Amino acid sequence: MSNITVIGGTGYAGAAIVAEAVKRGHAVTAVSRTAPEQPVDGVAYVQADAAGAERFVAGADVVIGALSPRAGTEGTLRETYTKLARAAADEGARLFIVGGFSSTRPAEGAPRFVEGEIPEAFAAEAREGDSIRELLETSAPDGLDWVFLSPAGSFGAFYPHGEARGTYRTSTGIALFDEQGESKLEAADFALAVLDEIERPAHHRTLLHIAY
Repeated sequence: MSNITVIGGTGYAGAAIVAEAVKRGHAVTAVSRTAPEQPVDGVAYVQADAAGAERFVAGADVVIGALSPRAGTEGTLRETYTKLARAAADEGARLFIVGGFSSTRPAEGAPRFVEGEIPEAFAAEAREGDSIRELLETSAPDGLDWVFLSPAGSFGAFYPHGEARGTYRTSTGIALFDEQGESKLEAADFALAVLDEIERPAHHRTLLHIAY
């Protein structure tokens, strides 16, 4: 059993990770600005702003940042995650950061999607999210075991929900598409992949892309 702290633990990705972690018998603390609509039994919920979230790292084996640069947090994630990375390193905790699909590449050696044309509605969020990947790759504390998580392109509360499949594929940077040329993933299967990685570590200080 691990002690897992999820910053943004009531959001789309965070809530799914929290639920899967508890189901597997881990001790979970979920930190978020808002209380959960449907609390999960056994979870320690803490209401707090993301700024200062590093104070909740003490005692954690795994820290997961599942914040989005929207609804008032735009432009703040780099500072928040810089402090969180330092706290995780000091604690000896493994750090997972949930980013976006745009940090992946269409092919080996090709520019990342974020470096190309992105619809204006998503551009600022995509660039801020990818800046966290860049931060980890260039400035993460020595010894910090981190993973930057890039879910599929069609992933989030604003996409139609299908049934969880209980399966997923991964890559360390090249975008994955299904037979219809689509990049999809449900929250429950994203959480499945994250908890599998927590319990059986196979990726270190790298981007981990997850999709069907």
